[in-house]
Amino acid sequence: MYTRKIIASGIIMMLGAPLSAFAGESADLQQIRDEIKALRQSYEARIQALEQRLQKTELAASAAGKRAAQAETTASQAAAAVPAAPPDNINAFNPGLSLILSGLYSNHSHDPSGYGITGFHLPADVMSDLQPQRGFSLAESELGIYASVDQLFFGGLNFAIHPDNTVSTEEAFIQTTGLSHGLTVKAGRFFSGIGYLNEQHAHTWDFVDAPLAYQAFLGGQMNNDGLQLRWLAPTDTYLEIGAEAGRGASYPGTGRDKNGAGASALFAHLGGDVGASHSWRAGLSLLTTSPQDRHWDDAGVTNSFSGNSKLWIADAVWKWAPNGNAYDTNFKLQGEYLRRVEDGSLVYDINSPVPGSYSATQSGWYLQGIYQFAPYWRAGLRTERLDPGSVDYGINNAVLSRPGYHPARQSLMVDYNPSEFSRIRLQFAQDKATEGVTDNQIFLQYQMSLGAHGAHKY
Repeated sequence: MYTRKIIASGIIMMLGAPLSAFAGESADLQQIRDEIKALRQSYEARIQALEQRLQKTELAASAAGKRAAQAETTASQAAAAVPAAPPDNINAFNPGLSLILSGLYSNHSHDPSGYGITGFHLPADVMSDLQPQRGFSLAESELGIYASVDQLFFGGLNFAIHPDNTVSTEEAFIQTTGLSHGLTVKAGRFFSGIGYLNEQHAHTWDFVDAPLAYQAFLGGQMNNDGLQLRWLAPTDTYLEIGAEAGRGASYPGTGRDKNGAGASALFAHLGGDVGASHSWRAGLSLLTTSPQDRHWDDAGVTNSFSGNSKLWIADAVWKWAPNGNAYDTNFKLQGEYLRRVEDGSLVYDINSPVPGSYSATQSGWYLQGIYQFAPYWRAGLRTERLDPGSVDYGINNAVLSRPGYHPARQSLMVDYNPSEFSRIRLQFAQDKATEGVTDNQIFLQYQMSLGAHGAHKY
């Protein structure tokens, strides 16, 4: 019986050993599975947390982009009523100096010495400034001095250094900074606030030259000696209204030795944002001048006009930048329509005067698009045209020509802007401003900005 117990115990041990090993192996497998499960849950939790952080960051970035775009548009549009804040290094005791260096190479297929805008009467001195040059030359360079005077005033002086070695004072003004209710007053010499392009300095233009309409009706660009009042409305939509009264010595006006104003202007601008990627501005302006003995040459004869001149300008600008970020790519569409009505008296041939009446209604427009297709690189296209309209010389109709020719020009440009302070531009143009002449033009221009330089207007 004892033997039977030993044999039974041995059998039980033999059978129990595999079961024990199996149980131990099952425990190890379960432990591995539990560890894998724990790791999976841990990684899933971390991934979920990272995804939530990414989503919050994207939402915050999008909101910040919209705020930045709205702030940029509001600030740049408000700059039309109040000058851009000067850089930090400009203060009341240390004026900021700004120097714009510009050079130009011009190639013309037709001799520019006989350049003119057929059907539009420009004084000889204005025409000489607009007349293009061949070969290498300095383009217009600028020297500016700007500073806050005190807590109430800001002042600025801007000299233009012309290719013929002459220097002129483009602007010399004071401007209020402490008025309330959105009001700003400017006094001195300044570029008129009419239109869109007129108030901008030449180095901020998107093409080498001013549009034909600006040349024909404003002599390229008009400044005025006088007073300017602007009001910026306290509304979400940008609304600015302005008025000017001044001497009116610049074309289309003339210098006058008398009391009162020789030129006045009214303008209004409206603008806003469309989403985070689009912004716009539109305006309407009226410039009234009273030229006296405004001369122009026609076929070797000098004539003189005195009377009233009214110029209407409608302008519009639309800008696009994805989510308000213009660094990589952006687009700007810009256009203006100008219409001038003049009436008064005309003296044909001031050496042997033949007085008579004069009335004329003429117009012109331009449209341009500028596309930044990559960081630092832009391309632009401008098309423009003038309408000679209706001109009546009174008793002098028989001796003064009234051509029905429509001057026009097409321009294409590409520029490289390695920073906001430097630009190299190549421009091609087909100029048909003079009847019977097609001038194919090539321009290569550089513009460099040194010193303190405030933000440009919208």
